[in-house]
Amino acid sequence: MCSPDVSPASAFLVGLMCLAAFGNFARTSADFSGYISQALKNYTDHACDGEYVSLRCPHRTTISIQSSFYGRIVPSHQMCPSRYPHSYATLIKEDVACSVGTSLQKMLDECQDRRSCQFLVNSRLFGTDPCPGTGKYLIVWYKCRPNEYKSKVACEDDKLRLSCKKNMVIAIYSAIFGRTQGGSLECPYQTLGMPMIECQSATALQLLIKRCHGKRSCSIYASTYEFGDPCYPGIRKHLNVIYTCGET
Repeated sequence: MCSPDVSPASAFLVGLMCLAAFGNFARTSADFSGYISQALKNYTDHACDGEYVSLRCPHRTTISIQSSFYGRIVPSHQMCPSRYPHSYATLIKEDVACSVGTSLQKMLDECQDRRSCQFLVNSRLFGTDPCPGTGKYLIVWYKCRPNEYKSKVACEDDKLRLSCKKNMVIAIYSAIFGRTQGGSLECPYQTLGMPMIECQSATALQLLIKRCHGKRSCSIYASTYEFGDPCYPGIRKHLNVIYTCGET
């Protein structure tokens, strides 16, 4: 069963915390408010070997996979107890440091951009068994992305402007300020000698929602003054915002 809250067992894996639905939706219709509040949430779903995992998004949104894990890094008494008889389980050493590197790509293949998806969890799904004899589990983190959305990028120290047509208001879906490993086509400049690392502000989404959510237009500078500096000094950063417009 999926939920916008990460389960306690899931927290052992990567410590990802779900975002609450932000913003005051008083300026939008009830239908639009519900639609956007669903899109702002992070969802998680998990299943043990031999169980089905089911991802589902509400109307007018599709699945956007954020992260995925298949393997085991916590003991079976904390998550997905062993299905083997106790006498057999005591003869084998449980591997609590195993995972597959194909988990994310497989989830993208199975579920990305769909309203829903369901499949049986087992090692055959991923093409390899990282720890034979040890029961494993799958955890998937995803969001429900609006079917219609816009993307804007501003290079460091430039102004980013968002706007919607008359009788429409902005609803922020995601915001990143910093640097991704792949960089940005719009902002390719990088200081020579600087490491190509990923660094992102932890407050970018909250700040964009505060400044722009529910407004017809807004602007903000892609600067360390606004977002702080999540990177090493000298690393060129950019602001990437994904948003949609909804009727008032």
